[in-house]
Amino acid sequence: MRRTGRIIRKRRSPDNHVTTPRSRPAVRAAAALAAGALALSLTACGGGDDGDDDKGGGTGGTENTVTLPELDGASLEVAAVWTGAEQANFKKVLAEFEKRTGAKVTFVPAQDPIINFLGSKIAGGAPPDVAMLPQPGAVRQAVEKNWAKPLGAKARAELAENYSPGWQDIGTVDGKQYGVYYKAANKSLIWYNAQVFENAGASEPKTWDELLTAAQTVYDSGVTPFSVGGAEGWTLTDWFENVYLSQAGPEKYDQLARHEIKWTDPSVTEALATLAEIWGKKDYVAGGASGALQTDFPASVTQTFTGGDQPKAGMVYEGDFVQVNIGETEAEVGTDAKVFPFPAVGDAPPVVSGGDAAVILEDSEAAQALVTFLASPDAARIHAGLGGYLSPNRNVPASAYPNDVQRKMAKALIDAGDDFRFDMSDQAPQAFGGTPGKGEWKALQDFLKNPRDIAGTQARLEADAAAAYGN
Repeated sequence: MRRTGRIIRKRRSPDNHVTTPRSRPAVRAAAALAAGALALSLTACGGGDDGDDDKGGGTGGTENTVTLPELDGASLEVAAVWTGAEQANFKKVLAEFEKRTGAKVTFVPAQDPIINFLGSKIAGGAPPDVAMLPQPGAVRQAVEKNWAKPLGAKARAELAENYSPGWQDIGTVDGKQYGVYYKAANKSLIWYNAQVFENAGASEPKTWDELLTAAQTVYDSGVTPFSVGGAEGWTLTDWFENVYLSQAGPEKYDQLARHEIKWTDPSVTEALATLAEIWGKKDYVAGGASGALQTDFPASVTQTFTGGDQPKAGMVYEGDFVQVNIGETEAEVGTDAKVFPFPAVGDAPPVVSGGDAAVILEDSEAAQALVTFLASPDAARIHAGLGGYLSPNRNVPASAYPNDVQRKMAKALIDAGDDFRFDMSDQAPQAFGGTPGKGEWKALQDFLKNPRDIAGTQARLEADAAAAYGN
């Protein structure tokens, strides 16, 4: 369910390990290019693209590009935290695997934090065969606990054929490949109700100051500017990461992600103060702080696109996967529901990415075959055609996606190559960055409730981070 990262090239040493990132100016240039591509693309869905790959998408497809074994009689369980349409769409991918192999696959709904969920399953002697892990930190934990099994030769070959080195790297632990990043996300997007913006006379902002102006314009028209799904702390970490990345820059971002600087650093103070310009503004958040803290992520989206020209909010921040939830309303993506890149707070707009990795817990021919299938364009084409999904698989054609918005977001992701970075909380130990009611999730929920308490929020963040990182 959660997503993350920043645009920055990683260099590879002779022994194939990732080394020092590029300089800040180069990173800004890459970010500007990627953000520019998004800015050009995130417009109405009906527009005409020039390339054939951008025509007539949404067909998904079941083209056979990967050879799978006969698995009659085999059964598998796949665990993920996905719910609703996200789960239903993934089940259609699993159904294609069943059709091709004869295996029986059961989806196991998991809860956050998924590592705790898996721990209880393993302790009870009933682990799922494959788990979709939403954080690099969770993949590493699964390896450290000796739960995860390395990918076999066929899965590795499929991964090498279809994924850039950077996406392979983040599924690697201690030189061995454990994860296939089946699902990616662009987490630097703000979606808005087009009718609300039109009625208010608001325009798409490119900077934080312009975002504040647009928010005031929407507010003056009689609509609350922002919907915030504060009941789920991961949405708040994503808000913080976009602001921090753009404002503090990639070097500080990396340092904070590794806890090489403290959460009491002045750069964190500045980012929280910036967030407070929205979170602390009276009547800028639907339902106020208390209402936002009772609003889950799906509701934060749907309430922005229901209610005619008087919805509960005019804008909602989150990633490309918001489209799945918009699909539960009568709003049409690209017409009623439009999107713009998260505005630049500092010198460059942020570009944050995330994803879910398929990891084998119970090694078998069937489990290896499933992960091989998930690494292929075949699986991704099916899911892409259903909407609300981006694949880091570079051999998935743009035509597989259902609309221009989705196709252009997918193209920007692939064009970035290795210029991406996972979100900070997903890189952190799960006790700090991925546990409901604890660590960063809880601290930012408390900050949403009281945005004046910047110093206290920083102190709590630092105490929890130090305990989780062990430094």
